[in-house]
Amino acid sequence: MEGHSRSYIQKIITAGGVSIDGVPVFKKAERVSPGTEIEVVIPEAEDTTLQGEDIPLDIIFENDDLIAVNKPAGMVVHPALGHPTGTLVQAVLGYAPEIEGVGGVKRPGLVHRLDQDTSGVILLAKNDRAHQFLQDQFRDRQVDKEYLALVDGRPPTPNGRVEVAIGRDPKYRQRMAPVLERDGKEAISEYFTLGEFPKHTYLRVKIMTGRTHQIRVHLNYLGCPVVGDTVYGRKTPSIPVERQFLHAFRLSIVIPGEEDKHCFEAPLALDLEGILNQLREKLPGA
Repeated sequence: MEGHSRSYIQKIITAGGVSIDGVPVFKKAERVSPGTEIEVVIPEAEDTTLQGEDIPLDIIFENDDLIAVNKPAGMVVHPALGHPTGTLVQAVLGYAPEIEGVGGVKRPGLVHRLDQDTSGVILLAKNDRAHQFLQDQFRDRQVDKEYLALVDGRPPTPNGRVEVAIGRDPKYRQRMAPVLERDGKEAISEYFTLGEFPKHTYLRVKIMTGRTHQIRVHLNYLGCPVVGDTVYGRKTPSIPVERQFLHAFRLSIVIPGEEDKHCFEAPLALDLEGILNQLREKLPGA
């Protein structure tokens, strides 16, 4: 079925939309013989127009071209399987309906993303001209993106650079993993130690590329996974934490109408600041 993804076809099979000689089949692999009649019923296209929702937003900056938001942890950026409502895009649509259709109807305004459990700065464009202008800079690696992370243990050196390609984990396809360059995409991260605790290290991480789960994969590759990251790190967090300790605290980019980069910052989320304070209180002499 040219033009349709494998996952889309599998959903049609699961829903009973495929029949062999008039009999619905639900297996994803079914042997057929020459002359077998296969019928596929393509469901009607759903209305993909998103509805705005009345959800509070922490707006860092806004003008006629864009909105910079401090995204809270736990909020999905755009609707996806299992998250049809309550997303950042729908919250911004409720606040600024003019972003509808900007860059597409499914993810209006979005020029980049953050993981659900990562808090911090995220930008949305308010018109197509700004959307293209900002997205071009992300594509050309002209955007400075910096994060704050608490990790288990110590990185090999206090400051360093990781240049390891990232691709799909061959065993667990929902995860990403370090791979040979020919099997993945180039990924570059730099890290700088901001503080040390007996069993943890507080880092500033700057990424030159924007691969899926890049920081989490690279830090785990170094042997110091992000605290609270139960996918790439410890299954049981080393300290009580409700989510991964990862915050997008600074993003610098040229915005329409300006020549120099504009720096957007979001202070460390209160839940993560609380964890740092607990660790500091346990230091000798605190």
